[in-house]
This record gives sequence, structure tokens and C-alpha cells, in this order.
Amino acid sequence: MALRIKSAKKKHRQSLKRRARNRFVKSSLKTKTKGFLQAVEAKDFAAADSVFKGLVSAFDKAASKGVIHKRNASRNVARMSRKLHALSASAPPAASAPAEESAATPAD
Repeated sequence: MALRIKSAKKKHRQSLKRRARNRFVKSSLKTKTKGFLQAVEAKDFAAADSVFKGLVSAFDKAASKGVIHKRNASRNVARMSRKLHALSASAPPAASAPAEESAATPAD
């Protein structure tokens, strides 16, 4: 069906632009999520933590722009946060070990 009315043509152009932008944002969210999950599977806490920060920002921005619903963003961030927390709990505490040793030695 051909668009004959001027406002309908404009609305159609706008919807095409929004669709392209939304598809790009959703695709980049999926790519960042996959990168995070790969870092978690590799048990690389430092990489997962750095990717997580960007991922949270991307989800929040997508929710604020209306690309995804805010509860969808919140749910996904919470799931990733749980995975990151589980990874940090299972990782050996490399940085906190020397601090405990220095605190355990007597000062006398």
C-alpha cells in the first residue's frame, strides 16, 4: 500500500530510522552481554568486571532512550551482577591476602 498522505510518509520515515537505531542498540547489548558471559566462563574476574561496568551503562542508556523497558534492563543487570558476584566469591583473594598477613603480624 502506497503512502499518499504527507504526514504518513513522514511517520514512516521516522519509524524506519527508529527501527534501525533500536536494532543497532539491541545488537550491541547482545554483543556486550556475550563478551561478559565469555569472561565469566573463563573465570577472568578483571575482564568481567571491566565489561560489566560498560554493560550496566549500556543497559541503562537503552532503557532511558526507550529501546528496552526499564524493568528488562534492571532484570538483565541483576542477572549479570549475580554472576559477577559469584565469580568474585569463587576467585582466590589475591589482593586481600598480603593485607591480612601484615595485619596478623604483631607490632611489638
